[in-house]
Amino acid sequence: MDIEARIKRRQRHDGEPSLVQDYETLSPVTHINEPADRGPLLERLLDHLDPVLDGKLPANAYLYGQSGVGKSAVVTALFRQLNKLPTETRTVIHTTTRAQSLTSPTFVYLDTRQTTSEFAFYHAVLDALVDESVPEHGIGTDTLRARLHDELDGSRTGVVVAVDHVGEPRSTAESDLVELLAGLPSNVSWLAIGRKRPTEAELAEYTAESIRVDPYQQQMLVDVLMTRASIGLSQQAIEHDLANEITTWANGNAHDALAALFIATHHAETAGRVELTRADVKTAIEEIPIPSVSLGVVLALPANRQAVLRELVDLNEEERSSVTATTAAIGGSESVDLSPGTVKRFLYEMAEAGVVERVQAATQGGQGRPPSRVEPRFPPTVFRRLYDLR
Repeated sequence: MDIEARIKRRQRHDGEPSLVQDYETLSPVTHINEPADRGPLLERLLDHLDPVLDGKLPANAYLYGQSGVGKSAVVTALFRQLNKLPTETRTVIHTTTRAQSLTSPTFVYLDTRQTTSEFAFYHAVLDALVDESVPEHGIGTDTLRARLHDELDGSRTGVVVAVDHVGEPRSTAESDLVELLAGLPSNVSWLAIGRKRPTEAELAEYTAESIRVDPYQQQMLVDVLMTRASIGLSQQAIEHDLANEITTWANGNAHDALAALFIATHHAETAGRVELTRADVKTAIEEIPIPSVSLGVVLALPANRQAVLRELVDLNEEERSSVTATTAAIGGSESVDLSPGTVKRFLYEMAEAGVVERVQAATQGGQGRPPSRVEPRFPPTVFRRLYDLR
């Protein structure tokens, strides 16, 4: 943490102690500049990307590991730092008497949860390369692709593209992504990031190297939590044994551990306390569904789907007793300008995608199929707070 961040943590505008300094830092979808305890992974990635320090492109690669192991966090932090290199001319010493000035490639990070179309994919790459704004309307995909090729034809160094969340249900299909990557200029290399093993991932067939990311060991995950807490919470807001309790439950998954920390913090703040208690942690753990869908998936949904979910998480038990009752409650809300039919369709779509789950009600006698209700597969408190903070 830098000096400015330390000063901000101590600032009080009303003279009263405050538990939360920055909720965003506690968020499971926020990637900080210096991810904790991922040094070995960082070194492996730097080994792979080493050719860029000589002004060359690395080979294509595939980075894989289960959810919550820090893949996105490390890659986004690394690319953020590497992207500073093209802004300055660096001198690489080859011998004691000869030096060569080099310029490194540009580094682009893409999230396939958001770039789900051919147009969005090429638009995101081009937009990262040029200073002027790239139009989102009134321009065709072929024109975008042609301009991207024109932009890179004169480049001596090219581009390294990280393509994240490959192979997930709501992201770009792997077969489509293979074609999109093939449509990029020849001076582009890519790093695909996914959960599947290389033998199961179609995209891995086109890579020269596969890099596995193992789950966090418990002490490493404790360090992750304490690092986030040192930035986002007041001093001594969480005891080490409570962080250890969270990480034991999370079993190596940083996303779930941070979600639990976020929820526990919310409960402590709501109660007016300046430190977390064991009861806060217990309540947080009980709220998180197992398995839990990544909040990154939820927050990447279109705005109208998120609006439906925002209403869903505030419904009472009676309003969630059946899909019909839930549809009526959400459709009747002033903040959701959608017809009941559209709301129901969205709920079914999100159930198929695993964002929510249809749970069949217990049989209460009578004929016919018992009704089903809709339950979120993500922690409502975190989604509610992050949605409202935007």
